[in-house]
Amino acid sequence: MMVTVTRRMQCSVDAVLDVVADGWSYATWVVGTSRIRGVDAAWPSPGSRIAHSAGIWPAVVDDVTVALAWDRPRGRLELQARGWPVGEARVLLRVRPDGDGCLVRLDEDAVRGPGLLAPRPLRAAVLLPRNRETLHRLAMLAERRVASSTTAI
Repeated sequence: MMVTVTRRMQCSVDAVLDVVADGWSYATWVVGTSRIRGVDAAWPSPGSRIAHSAGIWPAVVDDVTVALAWDRPRGRLELQARGWPVGEARVLLRVRPDGDGCLVRLDEDAVRGPGLLAPRPLRAAVLLPRNRETLHRLAMLAERRVASSTTAI
């Protein structure tokens, strides 16, 4: 069972997916990612990667996130996020229309490494607040894109 967080956003599904499809924005909205070192040109098509770092300098660890599935028409992105020495996590992001906005659902859980040794309630205690903040940041970026595109200069 994955840890699930949802958030309603005041923007379109496309606005959210545009942020997600911009691999260079990953460190802006994914909590724990401190910088992006590289993004495959094909991001987020399956097999493409984002090279990122996590942590605070000088204790920074370099790793990658791999796109496993990308279905933009259905608002779905599946990732394998690596963060060794903690391990790896499977992440599923789904976006669907909801009235004049959209509903974003983020599911995550450890799939490999020492993170799997932690009991599920402990993993949930870490992932729930982290992923709430991740969706908060994603909302700020997606909603700001909509606001800036409709503001006349």
